[in-house]
Amino acid sequence: MEIKTQQAKKSLFSDSAIEQLKEESESFQILKNEISKAIVGNKEIIDFIIIAVLCDGHILLEGVPGVAKTTIIKTVTKALGLSFQRIQFTPDLLPADLIGTLIYNPKTQDFETKKGPVFSNLVLADEINRSPAKVQAALLEAMQEQQVTIGSTTYQLDRPFLVFATQNPIEQEGTYKLPEAQVDRFMFKLIVNYLSIDEEKEIVGKNIEQQNIEQVFTKKEILSAQKRIKEVYVDERIIKYLIDIVFATREPQNFGLNDLSKLIMYGVSPRATLALYKAAQARAFIKRRYFVTPDDIKAVAPVVMRHRILLSYEAEAEGITSDMIIQKILETIPSP
Repeated sequence: MEIKTQQAKKSLFSDSAIEQLKEESESFQILKNEISKAIVGNKEIIDFIIIAVLCDGHILLEGVPGVAKTTIIKTVTKALGLSFQRIQFTPDLLPADLIGTLIYNPKTQDFETKKGPVFSNLVLADEINRSPAKVQAALLEAMQEQQVTIGSTTYQLDRPFLVFATQNPIEQEGTYKLPEAQVDRFMFKLIVNYLSIDEEKEIVGKNIEQQNIEQVFTKKEILSAQKRIKEVYVDERIIKYLIDIVFATREPQNFGLNDLSKLIMYGVSPRATLALYKAAQARAFIKRRYFVTPDDIKAVAPVVMRHRILLSYEAEAEGITSDMIIQKILETIPSP
């Protein structure tokens, strides 16, 4: 298939265009190296964060306290040269604390707009599941529409606009379950785990040295790269493959996965199809390839789909996770 794929792309791209694409992708290796100055391990997490930035997608990071979720996001922001705001989500947080509000000025006898922290390129929503539905709804418009409404005026958010949210999977007291509509708007759900013993030792040295992170990109270069990944070639058979994976979560019996029918209440949405397509293009790009392979689809499928599959009560009772279901689907659907 690879030979045919390369023949197909050569009819679409000139050699100079291919070389330019490769050169631009190399700069993201420099970005990874810069981030690694302050971040130990988590190489796969960093890769997926870079892919999300390229796809202009939002990320939900889940992990126990102290595994550097916030540190990773701050480091990436510094290296990308983006404006950054951190919002600590609490039960008493109001929508106005997030998006801003109208304040009366007695001197002018008029209302003035005070913009909230959401008016940044990258917003860290720390412990997002600690705030109630009103705040979730306010963030929802910003995530989906790239805009905010204050009073009767709608403001467009600066591009790129990315929401990186964190949540703690252990302590559930005083938390609010994220609405399914909002969870679906996160392109990826990343699980941040503990480091290995050797990586834990390395952390001590990095903390002592206080690494400085240099800016690698400008905002203009990021927007240019977001356009560039759309040029990565995707063969028709790759498209069919990713759609088969998506439909296997909705109609597993049609793909020889009858045992999954009782475990899945609802399959993934069409947003998952688009996210798989774009994420595979971005992964091929940072791997210095100008065409998508089945391995790109397999690599991004778990992080794209794990939060979009709604499990049945039977699956939860048996301790079946969405990752297990995704792995079963990937093992069953034949690669092109």
